[in-house]
Amino acid sequence: MPPFAFGNEKVKRPSVSGQFYSADAKELARDVDGFIKKAPIEPKRNPIDILIAPHAGYVYSGPVAGYSFKAVAKNDYKTIIILAPSHFVEFDGISVWEEGAFETPLGTVEVDQELTKKLISANKNFYFYPEAFAKEHSLEVELPFLQRTFKNFKIVPVVMGQPSFETLESFAVALEKIIANRQDILIVVSTDMSHYHPDKLARQMDFESLEAIKELKAEKIFEECGARTKMEMCGFVPVTAALLYAKAKGLNQVEVLRYANSGDVSGDTKRVVGYSSVIIYKDQDKNSAQIQEKKVEDFLTLSQKRRLIDIAKETIKEYVTTGKILEVKESDPALREVKGAFVTIHKKGNLRGCIGNIIGQGPLYLTVRDMAISAATEDPRFSPLTKGELKDIEIEISVLSKPRLVKSIDEITLGVHGVILSQGAFHQGVFLPQVATETGWSKEEFLVQLCSQKARLPKDAWKDSKTKIETFTAEVFSESDVKE
Repeated sequence: MPPFAFGNEKVKRPSVSGQFYSADAKELARDVDGFIKKAPIEPKRNPIDILIAPHAGYVYSGPVAGYSFKAVAKNDYKTIIILAPSHFVEFDGISVWEEGAFETPLGTVEVDQELTKKLISANKNFYFYPEAFAKEHSLEVELPFLQRTFKNFKIVPVVMGQPSFETLESFAVALEKIIANRQDILIVVSTDMSHYHPDKLARQMDFESLEAIKELKAEKIFEECGARTKMEMCGFVPVTAALLYAKAKGLNQVEVLRYANSGDVSGDTKRVVGYSSVIIYKDQDKNSAQIQEKKVEDFLTLSQKRRLIDIAKETIKEYVTTGKILEVKESDPALREVKGAFVTIHKKGNLRGCIGNIIGQGPLYLTVRDMAISAATEDPRFSPLTKGELKDIEIEISVLSKPRLVKSIDEITLGVHGVILSQGAFHQGVFLPQVATETGWSKEEFLVQLCSQKARLPKDAWKDSKTKIETFTAEVFSESDVKE
């Protein structure tokens, strides 16, 4: 039977019915219901925005997928957006099925034509490419679980090829604008984890991937899974898109419900495939002050980060070589926003200079330019940078949020928050968020060092009621993070 049938409607016929799952409707319904029922969790009462589920043959991945769909079973969704990878066709872009329906042995599911048209019109890289769907199983195997979990819903079927990170950022922004404040839309991300490694190595790789997902590290997922070094996911592209969307929506809770691999079923631990069940949502009870949520449009794109790194590098080279300040013009609105920033210089892995403005004094791109000169020539801990050192340095930039006064140090999350500590105009110190990560200090050690090293205050001044403590977040990136 051909994968497409054309009449009054465009219907996608199943490709792997009878292979990945039963072609018999009653048996299929019984299998799916069993996977969901046996998952030992309670359905979530609060709205779930994103779920991640595997897409292998049901005998292997079905028990893990059951966790994801049971978790969202109490929610009422009108539209479900399915993001899946392309296993068979390489293409530069994102394919969105425009109209019609998808068929499984359990019946047909209608495509949300209104939403698909909005998505396709949002960007030239989002288009209908039917070949991407012809043999693809990764999207199809999610449908029976949806059909047994929900009623009266439509779908937006999306298969992703090999788009750039910038295209995925645009996709996340488009989704955020289209979905807006609707709570009746679920995003289902289809992916398996590492493929065909020994059990021990597979678990190491998969846990690394799950940690990155839990921390919403979209760039890390995209880069490292793309390089297939420490992490692997066949669906890393849709996972990246989903994590970018999570940032856009301010989602702050990631739960890994279940992890297993094929060896847990087959007993063969020499070559396994990993599977995970994950849900992502906004926890209204979580301390919003700790999270300090940001929307995706407040985050810099990869190209904007590259631009700032280039400005800093060229500025340092020009100033150290000629003593002249580089003339820079910039039209990008995001780079013209007034923001604080620090520029850090490392030489062969060691700190060589770091200076910044906590409060934005002007456009971000000019702040980066000026702080680059200061870090290279005015940090009192170091002599000015020389021409001979230029080849050995690496630039790191931290773009800062507005500081927020805290009432208790319990509001400080190490590795997330930078801290400004001050007593009056002459005793002020600041540590960037990455200081805690790099040193491994406890919170008390962090504050003691901030008092003594930076603010020139007694070590326990952080306990003094006269001491003002503020926190901020920072978007931190270096040359190695933005390499093409």
